[in-house]
Amino acid sequence: MDRFQEMQVFVAVAQDQGFSAASRRLGLSAASVTRAVAAVETRIGAQLLTRTTRSVYLTEAGQRYLDDCRRILADIQEAEASAAGSHAQPRGQLTITAPVLFGELFVTPVMVGFLERFADVSINALLVDRVVSMVEEGIDVAVRIGELPDSNQHAIRVGEVRRVVCGSPGYLQRHGRPLHPNDLGCARIVATSSIGQQRSWSFTAAGEPVSVRLEPRLVVTANQSAITAAALGLGLTRVLSYQVAAKVAAGELEIILQDFELPPLPIHVVYQGGRKAPTRVRSFVDYAVQALREHPALRS
Repeated sequence: MDRFQEMQVFVAVAQDQGFSAASRRLGLSAASVTRAVAAVETRIGAQLLTRTTRSVYLTEAGQRYLDDCRRILADIQEAEASAAGSHAQPRGQLTITAPVLFGELFVTPVMVGFLERFADVSINALLVDRVVSMVEEGIDVAVRIGELPDSNQHAIRVGEVRRVVCGSPGYLQRHGRPLHPNDLGCARIVATSSIGQQRSWSFTAAGEPVSVRLEPRLVVTANQSAITAAALGLGLTRVLSYQVAAKVAAGELEIILQDFELPPLPIHVVYQGGRKAPTRVRSFVDYAVQALREHPALRS
């Protein structure tokens, strides 16, 4: 067997969790399937499958190799379709990353809509609040909030978000509405470490930077927790505008100090390959760009 055939055999064994089931599906003898997987493990120099009397399980190296095999085989299938002049339907696996809360609120609906439209595509979503290396972690598409460093990746701007200070109507009625960033020194503060500095907040006034030192009553690591505490009336918090858009619209939170906000942060859909990117990547990028640009919460 050549390497691509061995990859196909390995994927079948991993999916069926057994050599016999894979051999029946592929129309090969059990011995041929066993030899193919053994050849792959020998060439790589790592155990990819843990064998038991009833089933087989992927090792950590096996899971990484399986992900790569699926991506390579999908690329081959797409290259053949392209050579035949067929680009009608995207197919294969996509790997996508986005910040956790943004991914839950905005990217997940986009992924669901895309998957319902294209039945031959599957998605692996990595929702984390860190900048993921697209090359090292095999990411096809990333949604980034903030200015982008110079790179060879292609980026399409889809919106922007603001860094906003907000509090509940009840809190503002009891403790007063700050009219200048310096008034925050007397306010109850709920700080979140995930948005940057938790002991000081930066603003701009008349074109000049203003930094306010804070003594938070509560410090949390998750924005959603800070938003909940602020909505319950504990104090003022600072988060990104999209994170509180629903509560602001419902009247549970009010945004203050708008005239002193820092410039908005851009949102980009980032991908690799440009026009040479696989159809599944280009199709998802087009779909995501249109959906995100139409969302009112992503416009200042």
